[in-house]
Amino acid sequence: MTRKNTTLVVRALALLLLISGTCALAQDRNAVHLSGLLNDYTPLLTNVKGSPWETHGQWSLDVHPGWGTADFSADLTMSGFGRTPAPESAVDPTQPLVNPHTHHIKLTNAKIEWDLKGCPQYLSPVPTQGFQFSETVSLMTGNGLVAPFETTPPSSVLQVCVSGGDGSKGTITDSNITLVFTGPAATHFGPQALHGVVRKTVDSAEHR
Repeated sequence: MTRKNTTLVVRALALLLLISGTCALAQDRNAVHLSGLLNDYTPLLTNVKGSPWETHGQWSLDVHPGWGTADFSADLTMSGFGRTPAPESAVDPTQPLVNPHTHHIKLTNAKIEWDLKGCPQYLSPVPTQGFQFSETVSLMTGNGLVAPFETTPPSSVLQVCVSGGDGSKGTITDSNITLVFTGPAATHFGPQALHGVVRKTVDSAEHR
């Protein structure tokens, strides 16, 4: 190979690497990782077997504004309550940890909507800033196996809403999260919102 040809090849390779790197940065530009906790209660409902339930766990969320998508995951523990003696047989809060179990949930490549339309509302004060996404879950386990209420492949839909203040002094833009299930999962978690808190927001490059 002549010196001239060698120089052309080197320049072409350098240009290819530059273009590839630029595309990767553009696609992941301003990507953000959020994480936090979930703590809530499913009331006694006739269509929710085993209710009432306590739900606790942690969640994480990767937001890709350049793509307009989000990836969500949650690791939860749930347990029910015992009942008082007959004939009342009422739910007894002093007897927790009945049927304790775990759930792992994932939702990937969900399209982000940059508003809170249709999201569960807080009573007071009411957050007006945030974003949401809704998609069929890609994973729904029960104690590490396919959840007994879920189909194969999963068909439950999860709506995730993240809300907070407007960024002015004394406010936090992303502070709250709600999960609402429809489909098979609603027969276990209930149709109401499960509430949580955002603990940490970092640039995804720092997270990695």
